[in-house]
Amino acid sequence: MSTSTQELAANGGTPVFDAPVPFMAPKLHREDIDAATAVLESGMLRAAGNCAELETQFADKSDAKFGLTCANGTCALQLAYEALLQPGDEVIVPAWTYIATASMLVARGCKLVFCDSLADTMQVDPDDIRKRITPNTKALAVTHLYGTPVDIDAVQAIAKEHGLRVIYDCAQAHLATYNGTGIGAFGDACTYSFYATKNLGTGEGGLVTVNDDALNTEIGLIRSHGEPEKYLHTRIGFNYRMNDITGAIGLSRLQRLQAETDKRRAVATLYDQHLAGVAGVTTPTVTAGADSAWHLYSLKIDIDALNCSRDGFSEALKAEGVPSAVHYPKSLTDQPAFADIVTDHPPVARWLADRVLSIPMHHELTEEQVKGVSEAVAKVAAAFG
Repeated sequence: MSTSTQELAANGGTPVFDAPVPFMAPKLHREDIDAATAVLESGMLRAAGNCAELETQFADKSDAKFGLTCANGTCALQLAYEALLQPGDEVIVPAWTYIATASMLVARGCKLVFCDSLADTMQVDPDDIRKRITPNTKALAVTHLYGTPVDIDAVQAIAKEHGLRVIYDCAQAHLATYNGTGIGAFGDACTYSFYATKNLGTGEGGLVTVNDDALNTEIGLIRSHGEPEKYLHTRIGFNYRMNDITGAIGLSRLQRLQAETDKRRAVATLYDQHLAGVAGVTTPTVTAGADSAWHLYSLKIDIDALNCSRDGFSEALKAEGVPSAVHYPKSLTDQPAFADIVTDHPPVARWLADRVLSIPMHHELTEEQVKGVSEAVAKVAAAFG
């Protein structure tokens, strides 16, 4: 018999917070608005100087050679897949990730093989990748989930051994590092999202980083109608260009991104300290050698030990003034869109889908707020324990 949210608040006397703590902090600063206004006043709205400078600076901060801006993170994936893969290619992809990582492979005509993730880090499981490689495997599409890099050394070793392409979905991992190096240094291509709630949010927008000159040229062609010069089309392409208003906002926000990422890391450290030892709740585990960008701080709720579901835990937190979110409620193999291609259900992905719960994480959280959120989590866990 579960405890109601009203009872939880009553057990503690009053909710921890009178008003909900902000879950994210996507607002623009004055300098971002001024940068966008300057583009509007110039009349040069198409991709221009701001997009070009954002490409250069973002690539440099990510330890990549080239950056290519585009319309959004999904387009970034499609550009990378279009350049690196062929229809019919067999690609291993995590069952535990956002749908775009896999759906754009379907759009490219690839054959998907879903692999599992690790229960502790929630990142892709290299051992399970190895088990699923066949003579037809051509590539690995791997997500740095929640801002935390995967075991890149293991993934790259597998790719080298089997001659595979590697595309990293870095939509949530801006400025994350692995063994002290930016994640843009690894793989054939890295794709990023600048959706409004991302660490670098522009509303919409995306970017691909690569380290190969020919691949940079090829993706540039695909991004803009296969056009190396006006009205000359050497291949079939798309219109996936970013506009300079978005580029200006992104470039402005990029100047603060390292400082904001450092603040997120400090918040994560505080959460780790405050939540250590809370029965029924497991804090995130970061891949050895990785420094997470902490797009999300995702707990695992032990529904076997607590007298509640993950969703019940979330409702109880809400009563304490703490918003939460589920990233994600289903393994991709349980999504109807993939029903006709699923051959098995990786078990850890399904296990995570019942247990993962993200609590507030952003650069504007104060120490008092982090402490209060942690108290609310501990209070709810105790009530259901």
